[in-house]
Amino acid sequence: MPHYNPPLRDMQFVMHEVFKVTDELKALPAHADIDVETINAVLEEGGKFAVEVIFPLNISGDEEGCTLDKTTHEVTPPKGFKEAYAQYVEGGWAALSCDPEYGGQGLPFLVNQCFYEMMNSANQAWTMYPGLSHGAYEALHAHGTEEQKKLYLPKLTSGEWTGTMCLTESHCGTDLGLLRTKAIPCDASQADGSYKLTGNKIFISAGEHDMAENIVHLVLARLPDAPQGSKGISLFAVPKFNINKDGSLGARNGIYCGGLEHKMGIHGNATCQIVLEDAVGTMVGAPNKGLAAMFVMMNAARLGVGNQSLGLTEVAFQNALAYAKDRIQMRSLTGVKAKDKPADPIIVHPDVRKMLLTAKAYAEGGRALAIYCTLLLDKELHHPDEKVRQDSAEIVALLTPIVKAFTTDNGHLATNACMQVFGGHGYIKEWGMEQFVRDNRINMIYEGTNTIQSLDLLGRKILGNNGATLKKFGKLIGALIAEEGVNEKMAEFINPLATLADQMTKFTTELGFKGLQNPDEVGAAAVDYLRVAGHLVFGYFWACMAQVALREVAAGNPDKFYVAKLQTARFYFAKLFPETAMLMRTARSGSRCLMETDQALA
Repeated sequence: MPHYNPPLRDMQFVMHEVFKVTDELKALPAHADIDVETINAVLEEGGKFAVEVIFPLNISGDEEGCTLDKTTHEVTPPKGFKEAYAQYVEGGWAALSCDPEYGGQGLPFLVNQCFYEMMNSANQAWTMYPGLSHGAYEALHAHGTEEQKKLYLPKLTSGEWTGTMCLTESHCGTDLGLLRTKAIPCDASQADGSYKLTGNKIFISAGEHDMAENIVHLVLARLPDAPQGSKGISLFAVPKFNINKDGSLGARNGIYCGGLEHKMGIHGNATCQIVLEDAVGTMVGAPNKGLAAMFVMMNAARLGVGNQSLGLTEVAFQNALAYAKDRIQMRSLTGVKAKDKPADPIIVHPDVRKMLLTAKAYAEGGRALAIYCTLLLDKELHHPDEKVRQDSAEIVALLTPIVKAFTTDNGHLATNACMQVFGGHGYIKEWGMEQFVRDNRINMIYEGTNTIQSLDLLGRKILGNNGATLKKFGKLIGALIAEEGVNEKMAEFINPLATLADQMTKFTTELGFKGLQNPDEVGAAAVDYLRVAGHLVFGYFWACMAQVALREVAAGNPDKFYVAKLQTARFYFAKLFPETAMLMRTARSGSRCLMETDQALA
């Protein structure tokens, strides 16, 4: 059976020693009173919830899956899920970072980020039920009417109701401009601005369950006179149960689960085929502007999906490390290490260490990136200086596709590597490793495939403004290089980072010029480009972490945590970071070898 220990020490290191988040948050009136002790105490309790309540349900939930009653269209999640959710609500966890105006606790987003990392490690399938509610909350908070906010936000904040996002249809996934779901204004006699929606949606995570009293579906649909394409999409809030004027629940609405998807992983989450038959809903935002409102939820979901893979990378690493210390096979190439045993533990073998350190480096680098992004979100929403808010928004928009794609790709590499550490035992269900691989695989696909993230990064976020936002992030790198460039002890971290930062400008400019001549050049290079950009970002954060660790070691701090951090940083820069050279070469190879292949793909 697998095990999990919340990585609280590493979270505290990143928050308090690298980013000094409480100092940053003091500039935000909403969080000026937050202190280190409060953050640590909340996360310690959050870790207990993850380990004691939902982690024990991970394997059983995977094996049991969800059950659909085709007569009532009701879905029952695996045993224990509903009770765990009740504990989640009772503990106030749903309200952690929500607006106090609607009953929230008003804690910084970065606290919620760390809490959700631990829950994703413990049980990704379960965590998706409350996780999607946060996106629905954010979309309604940003674009809902006062009436909608008053109706929905207190219940989403408390966790009494959950939320979903209903975008995909069988014929349109990425290309939402093709969607067919229709919204027709209700009879004028109702005079409440409601609409009746008819259509079908697929792949709707947490689309139906009995864990909460009501489910608020955010549904994309077309008005009768809507223009074609993505400019003709509106967003609607459609509750599972209609809501009476006094706030009580009324009759079942015309939205229900017509079938459950049979999937590779996340079996414990109800991935639904949703049918709408004159389902009553109200419009969120302006007519034909639904994507703008939905993108609030989609961007939150993209950051959340990166966090899912971060959680799985961490738990896979922990279990692979424990196994490698215990499993004995063969002798070390440099001589016997365990003289009292017939063979040495496999952790003595170089390639086993490479697999373990790959997972560790990607987990710790991903954690730094995720916490940094949520700190930016806190600044974007609450900083009194408009320029700081704007700069924070721009940088988090730049980093969002990297969080989603780079972290999930790394999660795929890491969970597979950790399963490989187990050898044949990793392929067997009882150890839990193959579930981590299966559960992670969806993270590279949903909320915009990683290719879509790559096109978004290169085409829109970078070339779209001539690299202006990339240059802003580059200034952070430049400042670190200027600060530590002459420090010999930092050279092994700073020199490769400085080299890539310099190459990145030329590399980006070159792809931009080629893209002007032939847009397929951008499409051919985008995936490789994102991975290079991901390493640039990870390299910066790893250099920052190494800087702090070196200072602590030099000051005589006996905590071995800092030695471990430096060893992992050295591994990252020596074994993982250098793939950027290959990626830049393949990106520069162009589109011809892909597009002039009609006979090869005939």
